[in-house]
Amino acid sequence: MAETVYTVLGDLVGSRTLPDRAAVHARLARALDEVNRALDPVQDFAPTVGDEYQGACADLPGALLAGLLVRLALLPGADARCGVGHGPVTVYDASRRPPLQDGPGWWTAREAIEAIGGARDPRRTWFAGTGTDAAGMVNAFLVCRDQLVDRLNERGARILRLALLGRTQKEIAELEGVWPSAVSQQFSRGVGAVVQAHRLIG
Repeated sequence: MAETVYTVLGDLVGSRTLPDRAAVHARLARALDEVNRALDPVQDFAPTVGDEYQGACADLPGALLAGLLVRLALLPGADARCGVGHGPVTVYDASRRPPLQDGPGWWTAREAIEAIGGARDPRRTWFAGTGTDAAGMVNAFLVCRDQLVDRLNERGARILRLALLGRTQKEIAELEGVWPSAVSQQFSRGVGAVVQAHRLIG
């Protein structure tokens, strides 16, 4: 039976040039486990073939957040891109990990990730969907969001990830071992805008 979901397909950017691919794959696996714990997706996020991963969420905000959390967990040593697709998906073998599936929801996610070019393409997330006319607005949000993320330094990326996972600025300062003012500065440099944008879209 088909279920309409938001499918996320992702892969590592420029993975063949990474000096320690095994370490990056271990970080990717930890990031996917974190997303599964934090978001409770309808299909668990898991590695697939080579440098790819996939999962599915019940709603668009969850799918967009999942892709960003994976990317933030990999930066700065590695990067990831992802395509988000909306539509019905039929699972033929749920015992497999990832499940054997097909349908417009899966193919639109494949279409979305293939729309993103290589490492020089500034886009890192793209959306395509069946039965929706919101793709233009969603992709405008994603272009702006990912550009803000690109401007963050290593600490800023860590702070953004923690904030998106629900940590307060005080908790983040304690985890980072810095003064709260240092966290506040990162919020003013783009972290706060991304967090607020995800709250509004959610």
